[in-house]
Amino acid sequence: MTISCVRAQAVRRDGALADDFVIQRAPRQVHVLNAPSPAATSSLEIARHIAAIADDVDS
Repeated sequence: MTISCVRAQAVRRDGALADDFVIQRAPRQVHVLNAPSPAATSSLEIARHIAAIADDVDS
């Protein structure tokens, strides 16, 4: 028996696959893109990083 799976993967503008988290900022916005499977285990550290970015965005 063969099992196949599909996983969404972000692609960078240069065509390379984004292997890690992609965090983008915009006015009053922070976007987390391409959160691969270790996202659950590293979620607290990601949250700290995003909170620090959000403080800068809102300033």
